[in-house]
Amino acid sequence: MSKYRKYEDALKERLADPEYAKDFLDVSLEEYEQDGNKEAFLRALRYVAEAQGGLTKLSTQTNLNRQDLYKALSEEGNPRLETIGAVLHALGFRLAVEFMDHSI
Repeated sequence: MSKYRKYEDALKERLADPEYAKDFLDVSLEEYEQDGNKEAFLRALRYVAEAQGGLTKLSTQTNLNRQDLYKALSEEGNPRLETIGAVLHALGFRLAVEFMDHSI
């Protein structure tokens, strides 16, 4: 029996904690701001959704079609702002606007 577990399993366990999930999404959104890699943010959002009940549960909470939700949160996805907002709300988060730090 292996004493090691898959990275994804450990991450999913940590992402079940709303505070950790918030920090994880914050970091992925900051990275998107820096490099424009929206796929990484969508992947992070999908990981949080999977850790907090799965995409089937999320589709019920958001009234979005499950297949459309899978597509929107895929690396090729291009979700609408309404979809991102609905997903974040169902996960207990919201979109927010902050001042940029211009000292960088």
